[in-house]
Amino acid sequence: MSGLPGGFWWLWLSTLVNRTGAFVLTFLSLFLTQELGFSGWYAGLVVALHGLGGIAGSPLGGMLSDRWGRRPTMVTGHLAAAACAASLAVVTSPWAVAAVVLLMGVAMQSVRPAIGATIADQVPEHDRRRAYALNYWALNLGFAIAATGGGAALFLGYRTLFLVEAVATALCAVIVFVRLPETRPEAPVNADGERSAAPRLTTMDVLRDGPFRTLVLLSLLVCTVFSTPWVGLPLTMTSTGLAPESYGVVIAVNGVVIVVFQLLVNRITEGRSTIGLLVVSALLFALGTGATALADTPLLFAATVVVWTIGEMVYIPVNAAATARLAPVHARGRYQGVMGMAWSVGGFVAPVTAGWVVEGPGPDVLWLGCAAVAVLAAVGYVVLLRRSLGGDDAAGGAEGTKAAVAAPAAGGAGAGAAVAVGKAGSGGGAAAGRVGGGGDGRGEPSDGVATASEGPAATAVSAG
Repeated sequence: MSGLPGGFWWLWLSTLVNRTGAFVLTFLSLFLTQELGFSGWYAGLVVALHGLGGIAGSPLGGMLSDRWGRRPTMVTGHLAAAACAASLAVVTSPWAVAAVVLLMGVAMQSVRPAIGATIADQVPEHDRRRAYALNYWALNLGFAIAATGGGAALFLGYRTLFLVEAVATALCAVIVFVRLPETRPEAPVNADGERSAAPRLTTMDVLRDGPFRTLVLLSLLVCTVFSTPWVGLPLTMTSTGLAPESYGVVIAVNGVVIVVFQLLVNRITEGRSTIGLLVVSALLFALGTGATALADTPLLFAATVVVWTIGEMVYIPVNAAATARLAPVHARGRYQGVMGMAWSVGGFVAPVTAGWVVEGPGPDVLWLGCAAVAVLAAVGYVVLLRRSLGGDDAAGGAEGTKAAVAAPAAGGAGAGAAVAVGKAGSGGGAAAGRVGGGGDGRGEPSDGVATASEGPAATAVSAG
């Protein structure tokens, strides 16, 4: 784990501290139904509102991290999330609870694009995949500690646990503020010795980047499949006559496998093709979810969880590093934010769809449908992104990212600001694009932001 900059390890520590106190989402449904006496329907709606807040929070955080800075975005988001967690220990009305959880979703998700952009700023391209994997490992390690410790500490009460999360999240903000430097790249100096203003991109501008747009759509498919077991699996297991507590044991396998084997998976996948790893991870999701239709014992269900968890361990860091490589330097936060939004949408759609399919057509239809969607994503990576993502990663990392922001062209309203972005692409060729028109990095016309080749993202985050 050597070779990464010191700033990364402070960010890693802040992630671990933040997730070690993550009690709200773990126990929110139980708190709403058992302590406040709300219905299960209301509890599900409130959890969905948290995801809805994340859909708004991702692009907001991406925009703020590019305009305002990585560190102030993280500090503000963490403090806002801490305030929301503390508020849940006090509020009791259904409208107040729903509003606080919605805002908490916005705050928590707004931090993640800034984290992804900070890693891309600090870590050389050839080490980014490893850095994202280590950060994801810290997230899962912290969550495992929170789930175990929270279960043991329930005698203190849900409200006390929510206050503990508020303190842990505030401590995370302190670590970022005190120890983490601002990493947002400064605009280049033009011929007159003045810093050129980077063009301000909207979410729609980012989505005009053809390869990245395709990557986001395929990631949405994968994320929807990945999010389905968290709702569909307990429903399926109870429908087969298994006790509800058996689901807790089976899903715990996911966290155990990640904590124990993530570092090994990092070593195995290091230096391998981005497109190949994306395809393999999608097929592992297909195999794991599809095989769930055949399972009828806790052991077999646990085996399917192991399969799609391996896909998760491969996919998350590759996806995050790929997004960082695709993004122009001045728009890393926005790219991470758009990818995070795709994860939030998938996490919002999957629970609703899973519940409807299990109660309607049946569990087998749900799992075979997930397998089909994951296979479709794998085919999409090969057919649609092979040219964009098929280059050698080691070569791409050695070349690094080269970006230059050109001064606005002379002329009138139609001139605008031009941004040239170059990267090592397939076969070592340079890929270049221009905001507002030009090539898409592969020698083909594009109507929007175009960048060089890489792959999908996460967030981290996200999935956490």
